[in-house]
Amino acid sequence: MSDNIDLIFKIAGIGILTAVLHSVLKHAGKEEQAQLATLAGVAIALTWVIQLLGGLFDQVKSVFKLF
Repeated sequence: MSDNIDLIFKIAGIGILTAVLHSVLKHAGKEEQAQLATLAGVAIALTWVIQLLGGLFDQVKSVFKLF
């Protein structure tokens, strides 16, 4: 249970870090790098969510004995 809370805080931290980095790069005139930084943050968070969903589907399979 605490692993899920840690994951939520990690995703929130990535979101905050990505937003700050995007803002700094955009104000520095480097909009392409800002977009790449945002895309990288989204990719990291999406990877974590996909792994979590994979674990959820495994649990559902085991509960309903669909294996």
